[in-house]
Amino acid sequence: VEATMTIAVAGIVFAAVALFLQRPVQGYLETTRRAEISDIADTALRRMQRDLRLALPNSVRVDATGRYLEFLITSGGGRYRGVADQAGAGNVLDFAAPAGDASFDVIGAMPSVSSSQQIVIFNLGTGFDGADAYQATGNNRAAIATSSGSTITLSAAKVFPYASPGQRFHVIDHAVTYECDPTSRVVRRYWNYGINASQSTPPTGGSNAVLATQVSDCGFTYNPNELLQRYGTVAIRIALANGDEILTLQGQAHVPNIP
Repeated sequence: VEATMTIAVAGIVFAAVALFLQRPVQGYLETTRRAEISDIADTALRRMQRDLRLALPNSVRVDATGRYLEFLITSGGGRYRGVADQAGAGNVLDFAAPAGDASFDVIGAMPSVSSSQQIVIFNLGTGFDGADAYQATGNNRAAIATSSGSTITLSAAKVFPYASPGQRFHVIDHAVTYECDPTSRVVRRYWNYGINASQSTPPTGGSNAVLATQVSDCGFTYNPNELLQRYGTVAIRIALANGDEILTLQGQAHVPNIP
């Protein structure tokens, strides 16, 4: 009888204690889930914004579904020599040479370049023939061979269709695509694949990696801000869900579009 009464009393005590502990424990688990998805969403958003700040001017494009964001990522740039110096010296980039030009001097600091990169001059984007880096032929980009001193040598002579009013050039590494896939509940990053005239959704080749998991919804919109012609705006929306916890983050990235 005493053992039975002890068990019964202990059960009542344990039930009372569990009742008081249930809410704090539940609150802790909910806070942990919220912190987890918040960290995932914030990290993904910051990575996309960081990449977009390095986008080649006028290279950002979003597909019709708003699920794929693509751009050409740069590693640097500079100014090319457009005219000879007062002594008539200097390796000028010749836009009028019928066979093109294979090398030019850099005015100012030499950017870090390698043979896996390309030079782009005066990129205006889709719809501008000869000033669209995505074009398969007749484009405004050329592969780099070497750099020495203040001179960049191209892998082959190139006829650049248009000169830059500011004598600017950009060094691009490769194309980058961000894929929003709520079906697989991920945001995925693709890079180092071929540059294609038409946007591939998703691109083939290169490398890819998952940037965010537990994604319930996401999307991209791009406003090129053609009236100001200086900065475009990419709006990013990403929603994550873990159990009953749902978090939606929205952010913007300003893209310099001065070619």
